[in-house]
Amino acid sequence: MATTKRTRRDAGAAAPERVAAFRTGLSAESRAAAYLIAKGYRILARRFRTPHGEIDIVARRRQLLAFIEVKARASLDEAAYAVTPRQQRRIIDAAQGWLMTHPEHADFELRFDAMLIAPRRLPRHLIGAFDAST
Repeated sequence: MATTKRTRRDAGAAAPERVAAFRTGLSAESRAAAYLIAKGYRILARRFRTPHGEIDIVARRRQLLAFIEVKARASLDEAAYAVTPRQQRRIIDAAQGWLMTHPEHADFELRFDAMLIAPRRLPRHLIGAFDAST
């Protein structure tokens, strides 16, 4: 009977690069949330998870509900290209799940935004970055 060596990853420990990426993501989401609050939005949810995907930020301003994907990369251009069509579909599906659990927002105007984060740059808010027909 052959034995295999267990790695740290097998034992449940996260790889250092995954931990760094997770921390970068949390920091980017915090920067994005602060920026949105300064623009007059109220944060309703962060990191909302469904079986279909995750929404980084759900924010409201008046009768508008924005589902916001946050992307942190080395440059704003790289961050913009990181919002793939597959991710857009998952976010749209997750938004439908959020609306089912929050029916009080069913009549709000809905929008899908992206918040781009890069070092030493102000966040860039792409309003209406994609729509549900994508």
